[in-house]
Amino acid sequence: VQTTTAKDSQSTQINGWRHAAEKRGMSSDGYLALIMTGTQRMIILPPDGKPLEYVISTSKFGLGSTENSNKTPLGWHRVNERIGHGRPAGAVFSSRVFTGKVIPRSQLNRATSEDMVLTRIMWLEGLEEGHNSGKGIDSHDRCIYIHGTNQEQLLGQPASHGCIRMANDEV
Repeated sequence: VQTTTAKDSQSTQINGWRHAAEKRGMSSDGYLALIMTGTQRMIILPPDGKPLEYVISTSKFGLGSTENSNKTPLGWHRVNERIGHGRPAGAVFSSRVFTGKVIPRSQLNRATSEDMVLTRIMWLEGLEEGHNSGKGIDSHDRCIYIHGTNQEQLLGQPASHGCIRMANDEV
């Protein structure tokens, strides 16, 4: 996963990202996710397929790696752990544990201040020591995830508390 402030790009830049990811140890048959914070989009690059694009939400507090800042970290990350396989859309997680509750689809776009973690969790690990990995800035220790949200109406704009939010049917 590469989080960047760059605008959406086309095939030349996409190929550059894939090459850069492979230099960092990603296998050629791996999936690459580009988080475009400027446009609030995520582009998934399958190994041999057409890029997929999703509307996301990054932090309403801005970009950065400082612990307790509620900001979305930039830089290279990998998905360290996947949580929630087999759970329905709207499954509620607390501290990465399924609570047994499921938010009905009809309530996934309701205005609420509660920032819930729903459906799936892809827990990110920073790969750049001193930037998104290490004491006081570690993305994994900060519990930075890609996850579903109970605030789907806010996708497309910065609205999270540091994580990368997606629609529940897409995460």
